[in-house]
Amino acid sequence: MSNELTSEEKFWGKKLKEHWKALAIAIIGAVLAIIGAVLVLNVYISTSDIGTQGTATIDLWTLDWIVGFLIQYTGWTLLIVGVPSLLFFGLGGYLWYRGLSEEEKQEFKEREKKDKPRRKEKYGGGGGGGFGMFFAYCIFHLLNGTNNIQFGSISYRFWIDTWFSTLGWLFIFFGIPVIAILIVVYFAYWRKKSE
Repeated sequence: MSNELTSEEKFWGKKLKEHWKALAIAIIGAVLAIIGAVLVLNVYISTSDIGTQGTATIDLWTLDWIVGFLIQYTGWTLLIVGVPSLLFFGLGGYLWYRGLSEEEKQEFKEREKKDKPRRKEKYGGGGGGGFGMFFAYCIFHLLNGTNNIQFGSISYRFWIDTWFSTLGWLFIFFGIPVIAILIVVYFAYWRKKSE
């Protein structure tokens, strides 16, 4: 089984090297889609009657507002971000696949037909991401001196903006160093190993 995993890793490593431009374009497209969804949220909060353009406090929210907010935001996100993303990835994937050589297409088809060992599915366990984000959010408010603000005394826009600020700081403190380490490891170890 470990031999099969090694051959899978080698196959996909080789394919990622051969098609690194397509992978880079797909990653850029995904990042732009996420940024687009956040921008749609920002504009929707500022213009929506639900939540009174971001000025309503949490104690004014009702179940009707929450459901309406989620439905309308999801609809706008699908319309503004989802449809263009679907077209971009669908057309891009089609053009990429069409540009492959016949041997490569056949290789992908054979790998798809190949009987793969089934893995046991894991159940349970959320990974602690939600708890970690809550902990970071609490620390962010503690450092800013906003940890003693009552929920109903300030607009919900403040809470959403501070959540995004917390996410940004987490990326700065953890994401950038991880990306730098991965780049160094790639050039120092993985690239030499595959050559």
